[in-house]
Amino acid sequence: MIKLIISALRKPLTVMVALLAIVFFAVLSIRNMSVDIFPKLGTPTIYVAQTYGGLAPNQIEGFMTSYYEYHFLYINGIKEVESKTIQGVSLMKLIFHEGTDMSQALAEVVAQVNRSRAFMPPGTVPPFITRFDGGGAPVGQLVFSSETRSLGEIQDLALFKVRPKFASIPGVSAPPPFGGNQRTVLIKADPSKLRSYNISPDELVMAIAKNNTISPAGNIRTADKLLIANQNTVVSNIQELANIPLKMGSGPSVYVKDVAEVQNGSDVASGYALINGSRSVYIPVTKRASASTWDVVKRIKASLPEMQAAVPDDIKVSYEFDQSGYVINSLKNLSFEGALGAVLTGLMVLLFLGDRRSALIVILTIPLAILSAVVCLYLAGQSINIMTLGGLALAIGILVDESTVTIENIHRHQEMGKKKGRAILDACKEIALPKLLILTSILAVFVPSFFMTGTPRAMFLPLTLAVGFAMIASFLLSQTMVPILSNWFLKDHITQNKEGKFQQFRNRVVGYTKGITNRSKWAIGIYLITIIAMLAVLWQSTGTEIFPKVNSGQLQVRLRMPDGTRIENTERKTKQFLEVVNEVVGKENVEITSAFVGIQPPSYPVNTIFLWTGGPHEAVVKIKLQQTGKPLDEIKENIRKKVAEIIPEMRLSFEPADLVDQVMSQGANTSVEIAVQGKNLSESRKYAQEIKDRIQAVSFMRDVQFGIPLNYPSIDLQYDRVRAGQLGLTIEDISRSVTASTSSSRFTQPNYWLDAGSGNAYQVQVEFPQYMVDQPDDVEKVPLKSENGKTVYVGDVSKWEPSTMIGEYDRLNQQRFITITGNLHNKDLGSAIKTLKDEVNAMGEPPAGMSIKFRGLAEPLSQTFDELSTGLLLAVAVIFLLLAANFQSFRLSFAVLSTIPAVIAGSFLLIWISGNTLNIQSFMGSIMAIGVAVANAILFVTIAEQYRKDHRQNPHLEGIKDRLRPILMTSIAMIAGMLPMALGLGEGGEQTAPLGIAVIGGLSFSVFATVFILPSVYWQLSGRKLYKSPSLDPDDEQSTYFEQQ
Repeated sequence: MIKLIISALRKPLTVMVALLAIVFFAVLSIRNMSVDIFPKLGTPTIYVAQTYGGLAPNQIEGFMTSYYEYHFLYINGIKEVESKTIQGVSLMKLIFHEGTDMSQALAEVVAQVNRSRAFMPPGTVPPFITRFDGGGAPVGQLVFSSETRSLGEIQDLALFKVRPKFASIPGVSAPPPFGGNQRTVLIKADPSKLRSYNISPDELVMAIAKNNTISPAGNIRTADKLLIANQNTVVSNIQELANIPLKMGSGPSVYVKDVAEVQNGSDVASGYALINGSRSVYIPVTKRASASTWDVVKRIKASLPEMQAAVPDDIKVSYEFDQSGYVINSLKNLSFEGALGAVLTGLMVLLFLGDRRSALIVILTIPLAILSAVVCLYLAGQSINIMTLGGLALAIGILVDESTVTIENIHRHQEMGKKKGRAILDACKEIALPKLLILTSILAVFVPSFFMTGTPRAMFLPLTLAVGFAMIASFLLSQTMVPILSNWFLKDHITQNKEGKFQQFRNRVVGYTKGITNRSKWAIGIYLITIIAMLAVLWQSTGTEIFPKVNSGQLQVRLRMPDGTRIENTERKTKQFLEVVNEVVGKENVEITSAFVGIQPPSYPVNTIFLWTGGPHEAVVKIKLQQTGKPLDEIKENIRKKVAEIIPEMRLSFEPADLVDQVMSQGANTSVEIAVQGKNLSESRKYAQEIKDRIQAVSFMRDVQFGIPLNYPSIDLQYDRVRAGQLGLTIEDISRSVTASTSSSRFTQPNYWLDAGSGNAYQVQVEFPQYMVDQPDDVEKVPLKSENGKTVYVGDVSKWEPSTMIGEYDRLNQQRFITITGNLHNKDLGSAIKTLKDEVNAMGEPPAGMSIKFRGLAEPLSQTFDELSTGLLLAVAVIFLLLAANFQSFRLSFAVLSTIPAVIAGSFLLIWISGNTLNIQSFMGSIMAIGVAVANAILFVTIAEQYRKDHRQNPHLEGIKDRLRPILMTSIAMIAGMLPMALGLGEGGEQTAPLGIAVIGGLSFSVFATVFILPSVYWQLSGRKLYKSPSLDPDDEQSTYFEQQ
């Protein structure tokens, strides 16, 4: 360190050039760094979406999902396999352990999928496989609206004209559009005409399949040409399908046009998208985990004119639910708070030093240290986010410490009568080692972040790097730039300051400290009892959350009608719900609404990754509000009450809405999720009902319901195989006709038509008009063709009865489970989970083979606080060992650490008073406050120990007298720097306010403990004893070890 100081003084211009280079590279780094709300969370996840149109939930689960799950457990690094299965689709979520090579994992997933498909039913199409990490989140919606076009037309244009341009934008996932349906050539069969002509639906399907078939073109080799022998095996005009013969021969000829109508339409509707209550089409804009929200949105907005030009003029393309504005405003606000904090810090320095030149030198280190840290963050692959900016803002208050101590020591040496140059060099040499100790002690607080895992590491590490880089830069600047600028700017001679107001204040403080140390045992006892009592009470009283709640002005709510409700009825009730929202918050306060009603079309299973719904009875609504000034919890509660009055059959479940909540929820749709897993579903369902009834009675619980449809209406068609055989029918014959009449032939007999104009292929399918099959009795009248040519009907070989079934099967690691979901009202997550666990435990031991697991946010909350608590204990242990190594005394190490309980108590107290919770942000603030408190304690103990070596009578009093000003200045400067952040006045300020509050509370208590309690602790442990060197070197003149022998 001393060589560094001397080198800087000998080559000052080199240092100045290096500083200019830092500024230059910092500007480049800021321009190239990605901007986002959070750092990369990196939860390694792969989704597999398997579709099989129309297949019942229990069949997909048994014939497909179970085989996939069995094989997925062979994959290296797999943590758990979770699946959701409804009619027609199964969505499997594969979560991997941290550090897994995801490229290798993806390759293994593909290999196991290929092996599993060998066991699948005939006609199974390959699934969609995609990586979708936890950092990926919706950042807006690309909305298509038109007053003249049908949904099918809009969907087709959005899919084939706009999506290719959208997908080429770096950093976005590009699912098919939501709200429309795949363009399809429909053969709308009339069941009464089929009966009159004695034709079964399957005969119609097979006739089309045989007369509209894809056949390879051959080649004819003439003398000098190779001709393509093109065949019209696929009709060129869809109306040609109407002329396909169904019956030829002796009787009247029957064609497709005689029993059906050919239409250019869309597949059977399974869901609708509503924008402001009107049907529309949209593409959800979801950024990839590694992409920047700001960059993605900026590129999309720049591409909007090109996308608009790709569709007809009567279709409007717009970008809605833009999350980038919230991100940028939050970061701007945090940057402003940091800049204002730097100004306030500078004013505090000027107030204490009373010398503008000295204050200017100290203040200059702040921006240079910050810019240096930015360069290092860029090289470390970090982004600009609330954690890195929070770390830089957090470091501002402490950055002045290194330079302040240097300037103060220079002044002290000048007051000894030394020349300016000599005073600067001697002062810098003298404190080089103590400053290094302070730096390492503060950095040691953050060392445990490197050993954390999961979300705590992802969130905490960027802040650690930001603080660490800034602190190291500040230390290096105090060893290089500060002595250079001191030579250039400070006056050559400083006279001894006269007795002033601060000296009078200092004398009074020393007097109080002396009075306390005269009763040091009593003082230490009262201190410990008070702090322990405070911590015990505050630990029970202070709520816990993963991340502070944010009032973003956005709502997302899942609506559930009775199981199996038709999408048309669900849509009508959804529009009624939107009217309720307008009534509750005021129509003028609703900026835009977006809803998806029903389930994703079977042709687009990948869409289930972006939005999962459990059936046609569900709808998911997003609402963007103007700033009303009302808390979102109050708005939610008012909506619940109004819906209960007007739409009593509707169940609500509010979900994470904004970017912050969706990322931090880590896939959980509600705050509380309780998974019940037993030997079989009937036992699980019975016990889950008991738990649901019990927690529903808890006062703070809202939206308590089962997460899956357990009573989905169905009809059980029971075929008589003996009777069918007597009539020359097989079960395959019957089922193919029933499927075509109740759904379509899309998945039993795929058939295609090529649109020569666009070059796109579309499916051809046979189906009955829905209004002609709206009762189970209509199915009985479906004609079947027996081998003897006689017409029989489905009712001749079957009987039906109404029934119910489970509409969705959820599994975890091959085991079925039932989930109870719920939200909280005016209750923090930690206290709520504890209360609910007590309620469940009060029910007694669960039945044999039954397991209860709290999922949702309970798991990440527990993991986060376990990691942070362990990290804090590890940090204290590291600091203790570091201090022991430096002071060569365990007693002095204990003395320094004696202020830590006061810091924690002060942080908790101000968090509780301000109505905040203990979360990642407040925990980080407390840890930083501990680092500053330890630095202040080191300042005192170092000088007091030096005075003890000099055999002074009251080293503790003289130490506090000499170090009072730097202790107060460092603490008050940091408190001033954190004040704008703690107030959290701007947009997104709620996210970082707990961090500032924790720092202010912790430092306020630490000042008291350092000034009044630490001298007593030091006096009791070491101060009143003669100094004895622990050196074992017999040639060491200071060694006292051998004098004791």
